[in-house]
Amino acid sequence: MDHRLPAELEELRRTVEAFAHDVIAPKIGEYYEQHAFPYEIVQEMGRMGLFGLPFPEEYGGMGGDYLALGIALEELARVDSSVAITLEAGVSLGAMPIYHFGTEEQKRAWLPKLCSGEVLGAFGLTEPDGGSDAGATRTTAVREGEDWVINGSKCFITNSGTDITGLVTVTAVTGRKADGSPLISSIIVPSGTPGFTVGAPYSKVGWSASDTRELSFSDVRVPAANLLGEEGRGYAQFLRILDEGRIAIAALATGLAQGCVDESVRYAKERQAFGRPIGGNQAIQFKLADMEMRAHTSRLSWRHAASRLVHGEPFKKEAALAKLYSSEIAVDNAREATQIHGGYGFMNEYPVARMWRDAKILEIGEGTSEVQRMLIARELGL
Repeated sequence: MDHRLPAELEELRRTVEAFAHDVIAPKIGEYYEQHAFPYEIVQEMGRMGLFGLPFPEEYGGMGGDYLALGIALEELARVDSSVAITLEAGVSLGAMPIYHFGTEEQKRAWLPKLCSGEVLGAFGLTEPDGGSDAGATRTTAVREGEDWVINGSKCFITNSGTDITGLVTVTAVTGRKADGSPLISSIIVPSGTPGFTVGAPYSKVGWSASDTRELSFSDVRVPAANLLGEEGRGYAQFLRILDEGRIAIAALATGLAQGCVDESVRYAKERQAFGRPIGGNQAIQFKLADMEMRAHTSRLSWRHAASRLVHGEPFKKEAALAKLYSSEIAVDNAREATQIHGGYGFMNEYPVARMWRDAKILEIGEGTSEVQRMLIARELGL
């Protein structure tokens, strides 16, 4: 097995790596502390084609795949996770549902703008009383003539309230099956639609330079043509979207874990204690060796899952394995990086403080660690 990247993917990796260090690193701390969305950085990412990486050129994309997206996410997250999650959510949750399930008209209308980064999309799945129980959707959509009328609310929705957000794809109950269970469908709701209200940004522990909000829908009317795919197929749709998204989150988590290594090695070489660099102490060396081992293994895991996806092979278990492992080791590496930095690791001027704050959500978003273990067990036939 040859795990080396093809030349074009290595070029992409180096390009994003340079962008992250030269453009994002000098600016992101100020955005983070001000809880401000980094429009300038996001626009530059759009010009680079990052939002179009896994989409065909005919829709304005770059003609790449999920492996290319993961490589970009990992390099971004080595420096900052707020920027990385903006890209991940914009692609995996915003544009990918339209690409997979949209009509040709919907694809032509939305994908070019989403691929260019001119517009961000969001995915309205989670509800205040739902969480991991995504099937417990309470938001409803009732067909009235040539419209869907939507009522309900969503929470923790990334990219949903920026100045460049163009749409939210919303899951809603559109009917009942014979056994009384809900028929869940996905419907595109353009930003600015009357009755569609976007809440104030959440005050979050981490990802402070990303946009996350609560959404409410009060008699929101959208054309019947805004139905995404078949009516009643929304549950199956978002399960597919989340399976793919877990690979992207695993790549992001790997980047954070590797960033913790990068910063800690740099600090261990510079920080003097008892007359020598702390990197000369075996206790620090062992921590760093374990951190590098975790990041390396995590990278192999998400790339394996992405390879199966790209080659059309079953990947649900591999995606869950990658997401579970990478998110948990990201938390481990962030904790150890903070410990290596000592008191400085608790100061927000140091990148590891951001990484420590950003890591925990990786064990929760797009399927908790408990959900990943459930999925893996099911794939084992249990």
